[in-house]
Amino acid sequence: MGMPKVGLALGSGGARGFAHLGVIKVLQENSIPIDMIAGSSMGALVGCFYAFGHDLDQLIKLSTAFKRTYYLDFTVPKMGLIAGNRVKHLIDLFMHGKNLEDLKIPVCVIAANLQTGEKVEFKKGSIAQAVRASIAIPGVFTPEEINGSLFIDGGVVDRVPVSTVKKMGADIIIGCDVARLNTKAEITTIYDVIMQSLDILQIEIVENRREESDIMIRPPVEQFSARAFTNINEIIKYGEIETRKMLPAIKAKMEQFK
Repeated sequence: MGMPKVGLALGSGGARGFAHLGVIKVLQENSIPIDMIAGSSMGALVGCFYAFGHDLDQLIKLSTAFKRTYYLDFTVPKMGLIAGNRVKHLIDLFMHGKNLEDLKIPVCVIAANLQTGEKVEFKKGSIAQAVRASIAIPGVFTPEEINGSLFIDGGVVDRVPVSTVKKMGADIIIGCDVARLNTKAEITTIYDVIMQSLDILQIEIVENRREESDIMIRPPVEQFSARAFTNINEIIKYGEIETRKMLPAIKAKMEQFK
């Protein structure tokens, strides 16, 4: 049968999504192939940056520079607090203006159509546009308009897009969930209220995703705020530690497949 195709489903969770970099790093170090990625919100951002071919150590360095100043441009439009043009420009810069179909490995970016409520899977077109749509946290970022439709955060419809990776043809699905509920969260801003609400909405759905994936990695990053752009190194470390714990299970799955 040859090598099984391994697909990653990278979940949403704001700054906690930097844990995905730790996950990818450990998979790479252990020669576990990543043949395709589906990502929601921050998972889409990390997935595209990796699939573009950016060197992982560079990405880790970059992520610590990716402080809130880059992420948040506070112009206050009507439908959200942040216009998000700066982050879109930043993504475009790092992606050299490329399209999803130009990436080294297939990536599917998840967003939600705000009018129809549908989960939309972007597989081609502008990376910056698709990712900007996928990170459009409702009430925080204004929706992204693509071909006359408004799109919001992929985490609203599918926090860990396991079913998408399956559809893409993965034999083994590794999910990474970075948004478990922090019951001791300090809630002080509207951003905290929105992020915590999204986490609550997704609790039951993610439990089902866990059964659908072969491996679900859950870095214990819930103690970090979704806007904790100051703890990035720690967040990445948790992704590494949790993935190392799961390595025997991942390798066993791959052996089983062969």
